[in-house]
Amino acid sequence: MSIHPDLGKRTLIMGILNVTPDSFSDGGKYDTVDKALAHARRMVEEGADFIDVGGESTRPGHRPVGAEEEMRRILPVIRALKEDGCPVPISVDTYKAEVAAAALDAGASIVNDIWGGRRDPGILRVAAERGAPVVLMHNRENTDYGPDFVRDIARELMECAERALAAGIPRERIVLDPGFGFAKTMPQHYELMARLGEIAALGYPVLIGTSRKRFIRYALEAEPDDVVEGTIATTALGIAQGVAIVRVHDVKANAKAARMADAVVRRGRAAG
Repeated sequence: MSIHPDLGKRTLIMGILNVTPDSFSDGGKYDTVDKALAHARRMVEEGADFIDVGGESTRPGHRPVGAEEEMRRILPVIRALKEDGCPVPISVDTYKAEVAAAALDAGASIVNDIWGGRRDPGILRVAAERGAPVVLMHNRENTDYGPDFVRDIARELMECAERALAAGIPRERIVLDPGFGFAKTMPQHYELMARLGEIAALGYPVLIGTSRKRFIRYALEAEPDDVVEGTIATTALGIAQGVAIVRVHDVKANAKAARMADAVVRRGRAAG
């Protein structure tokens, strides 16, 4: 089983559902089950192919939360989504094995790990045992890259994939994320955006999470809630270079942009 039956046929949209009090752009907006459920329904109506539920902010300067608090935030929402008949797969945005296991028990079916299985290696075993696809994001403690930092990112992502394979996760259940917003300087973000084709060439589906990130806000000199056009631009640029999934806050706008980019890139390639 791959992450989604339409993977590779069209660009897939992952809608962000942060049930945190302190996320950088939407902290506190969906911190009750009713608010979260309403927002998830809206994102599905707007074209989301996944709902990604997160209970710990990873913004710069964030304060980590323990597994118990993270589960207290996300499990009621995941259960409510399942009881509501959520028609799309639910992913859990966590790097903790204990949280991932509880979320999968509650109804999630995908694990989205910002540490690529390196912070808590047990999360790979949990995913393998439950048959859950994984999104493995590039992350590290510093920006001490070699002369070609994109090549370093590609190598480190492949190391994450190899650990997932060794844990028993089949290749078709692995997605790679180059990690926009994590352990990269401002200039490196722009270069990575321009060289995403090198990440796609690794042979795994690629997800990007550029939505409202600081490198977009910096380029546009705008606040997080005023950069939808910049996010759309990164969506289109990513699709042109082979990105398979985009993780976004503004689902409707990015879903339309993805459909247009697919019409050009995917159908154009097929016709060629």
